[in-house]
Amino acid sequence: MSDVTVETGPVGTGSRSSSPRLRRRIAAFVALTKPRIIELLLVTTVPTMIVAQRGLPSVWLMVATVVGGTLSAGGANTFNMYVDRDIDRLMQRTAKRPLVTGEVEPTEALVFGLVIEAAAFVLLWAAVNLLSALLALAACLFYVFVYTLWLKRTSTQNIVIGGAAGAAPVLIGWAAVTDSLAIEPWILFALIFLWTPPHFWALAIKYAEDYKAASVPMMPSVRSARSTAVQMVLYTVPTVALGTVFGFVADLGWVYQAGATASGLWFLVETVRLLDDLSTRRAMRVFGVSITYLTVVFAAMAADVLTSSWL
Repeated sequence: MSDVTVETGPVGTGSRSSSPRLRRRIAAFVALTKPRIIELLLVTTVPTMIVAQRGLPSVWLMVATVVGGTLSAGGANTFNMYVDRDIDRLMQRTAKRPLVTGEVEPTEALVFGLVIEAAAFVLLWAAVNLLSALLALAACLFYVFVYTLWLKRTSTQNIVIGGAAGAAPVLIGWAAVTDSLAIEPWILFALIFLWTPPHFWALAIKYAEDYKAASVPMMPSVRSARSTAVQMVLYTVPTVALGTVFGFVADLGWVYQAGATASGLWFLVETVRLLDDLSTRRAMRVFGVSITYLTVVFAAMAADVLTSSWL
């Protein structure tokens, strides 16, 4: 009996110790996908589907589109971390990413990214349609090759042009419902495309020194804070305008227009205030308000369509 006790003791201990390790590994692979960024992308997908359907699409279609979009965006973000692992270790904001800490090996990350990207394409093609699958793949390729490998380290316009990848979910959502594209999703695409610079530059103001340390020409790291703030206002104005225009083009009612107008004015006012107060605190307030604006716009369009169809 004592022999059995001696043998089972280490096994039990090893099992207990392996559990936290497994959880850390799973958390590390999840972190590669940048889940907080994906959350924001998915906020734009389902409301777009509701507008395209002029009602609530089937639950299965929404789930398949969201899961496929999540996997595709996660794959793109994993490739981004794989490519940027050299500069991520130089920046305080990214120094704890899994490829920097060694929790995940580069080859593991690359294989993981390829697997979930392939899974996304197959799922979207099989369960949604080929157009949505191709749009998701195109967004991934654009993000990896145009933004990450080319523009990020060479141009102050990196996030401006690279923002096209983040605007793709509205095209994917619309295509999932209609198997085609129309002017409405392209207006939403333009809105998110123009929204991205003031949103991201607000965060980059806080981490300007990080980007300098890594020699990444993000606008706030190579231009003055005031110059960056001016650019942010110049992008915010057409963003808010497109939010209003979309309501008319998509034939939405007062619920949408009230939400889009109120949140748009708030976003614009906070961005303009940055011109007089270039502090990190004010920049982060703009960052937070920009997220609220996008969330309200898409929530309002879904609410508008659903309330109209149910009344």
